Amino acid sequence: MRCLALHLEPGTDVRKALEQVAAQEGGSGFVLSVVGNLSQAAFQCPGKAAPTVLAGELEIITLQGTLAAGGVHLHLSFSDDACQVWGGHLEPGTLVLRGADLLVGLFDPEPIQLGPEAAGLSQPALEAPPPRPQPPSSQEPRVAIAVLPGCPFSARALRMLHTLGIPHVVSEPSQPGSVPQVFIDGSFIGGYDALAELHAQGQLDSLRLL
Repeated sequence: MRCLALHLEPGTDVRKALEQVAAQEGGSGFVLSVVGNLSQAAFQCPGKAAPTVLAGELEIITLQGTLAAGGVHLHLSFSDDACQVWGGHLEPGTLVLRGADLLVGLFDPEPIQLGPEAAGLSQPALEAPPPRPQPPSSQEPRVAIAVLPGCPFSARALRMLHTLGIPHVVSEPSQPGSVPQVFIDGSFIGGYDALAELHAQGQLDSLRLL
């Protein structure tokens, strides 16, 4: 891993700057630390259809998440002039006020793959079990999910649906906002956090294949 120090000038869009870094570097990484302030913050709250935008003198508290060539997934928290803390998924439109300094950890573009031969082992690698057959269904899937490649929360949401045996349709996002975007019976319910909350409440059971 290597570290990249970034200084963002006033007026810089934080998310777009990190997307540019991810595209230029061609690998994956994550934000290690950040200090700075904002003149405007755009963030996606759980369960909301559109981002929330706040303007003022805002102090960054944390910025965490992952970067990849296919996109970024970042969580921002900040304090306003009344010391009230806000936070959510970082969205475009988050602008630097006087300056921001970030430290980003980057991995090599090509992942290192180690098999039994590289580790000095003679036994063959275990084969993955075949996928569990799904019974045919005459109904269209009630769940639709819009994802982006390289997004860890998209991968978690898809893994949850597969594990629970919930039929679903996968597509690319057709509306702005963070991903994943989960729809049940055509209604937008939110992202991974909202899906996990419904699972914890047992409200996804009716969507499973019997």
